[in-house]
Amino acid sequence: MPKTTKEAILRGVILAGGLGTRLHPLTKVTSKHLLPVGNEPMIFHGVRQLTEAGITDILIVTNPSYVGDFVNALGSGKDFGCEFTYRVQEEAKGIANALALAEGFTAGGRIAVLLGDNIFELSIQQAVSDFHAQQTGARVLLKKVDDPERYGVATLNGNQVMAIEEKPKHPKSNYAVVGIYFYDSSVFEIIRTIEPSPRGEYEITTVNNVYIERGQLEHSFLQGEWVDAGTFDSLTKAHQILLNRKE
Repeated sequence: MPKTTKEAILRGVILAGGLGTRLHPLTKVTSKHLLPVGNEPMIFHGVRQLTEAGITDILIVTNPSYVGDFVNALGSGKDFGCEFTYRVQEEAKGIANALALAEGFTAGGRIAVLLGDNIFELSIQQAVSDFHAQQTGARVLLKKVDDPERYGVATLNGNQVMAIEEKPKHPKSNYAVVGIYFYDSSVFEIIRTIEPSPRGEYEITTVNNVYIERGQLEHSFLQGEWVDAGTFDSLTKAHQILLNRKE
C-alpha cells in the first residue's frame, strides 16, 4: 500500500541538551552544541545534514539555560531553508526523555532524530532514503569503532541486530550505534513504557531494544568518518572532519 501523506512526511529532531561537563570550562560559558566546529557553531552541522536530506521541519530540544542562545543563533530557520520549533528539557534525564518532548511536534508522523554533538563526514541522505522505504519500525546506523565501550553496542547475527547494550564494560562487538535514529510514531508509546536505567536516565538504547523485540529494527552501516564530539579530543577530530568536508 502507498504511504499516506502523514506517513510520508519525515520531520527532524535535534537533541541539544545536556550539560557537556566533559568540555568544561568551555561549557561553563555556552552549550557544547554552540561551540565552533569547522567554521560554524556545532548545531549548524546537524541542521544542514537534515535540510540537505530534504527534512525541513525541525525541532530543537535543549535545556533552559541555553534556549535563548539557540534561538539567537538559528532564528526561525529562514536562513537554512527550514522551519524551527523549540522545546525545553527541564531536567537531563536521558535521550529518550528529551525525545518524548517531540510527540506533539511529529503529529503522528515519522522522525529522524539527530544528536546535536554527532558530526558526520558524509551526507545522511542514503539512510533517509532507506527509512522512507521501510513500512514500519525504526532504523539505526552502525559504525565499527576502536572504543565501543563509550557507546551503545550492537550484537549482530548475520544481517540482523539481536540486541544493543549501552556502554558495556565488555562489548560483544565493535559496532557502535551512532547518534542518528529513525522512528515511526510508535516510539512515543514505547518511551512511556520504559523505566530509567541504573544511572537514572531514560535510555534510547532501551527504546531500540523494544523495536528489536518486535522485529521492527533495521540498520545500515555508516560510510565515512563520524565522531561524538563530547570530549576535547573528539571535538578536535570533529573540527578536522568538517574542515576537510568543506574542501
